[in-house]
Amino acid sequence: MNYRVVDADSIDPAPDRPSDCRKLAEPAGLTAVALNRFRAAPGEQLPLAYHLHETQEEAFYVLSGTLSVETPDRTYAVGPDELIAVAPGNPQRAYNPADATEDVVVLAIGAPAVDGDAVPYDPTDA
Repeated sequence: MNYRVVDADSIDPAPDRPSDCRKLAEPAGLTAVALNRFRAAPGEQLPLAYHLHETQEEAFYVLSGTLSVETPDRTYAVGPDELIAVAPGNPQRAYNPADATEDVVVLAIGAPAVDGDAVPYDPTDA
């Protein structure tokens, strides 16, 4: 049997990210799923850019604060203990609005765990 307890705060933040991103999958020994904990201050976004994934499903579970998720059709407000799921091929940009009064803390889950399937999305091209 194999078990691992991972303290997210003990993981160094991923470099060059617009918010604090702790990549938890590798320290936990997970290979089939990407697992990240984000902490975004007011005005910070979670991903590097507005994007879509070609093959990966994503789910964002809000631990505290309110996450805004911009899509081509609308912007969702996702509160504590709520989850938003994004199917492959659907553009999104997750962020903490500039007028927020607190950080937003989110557990982001993606499967399969793939690199290089994120495609930038420009809403002005739609």
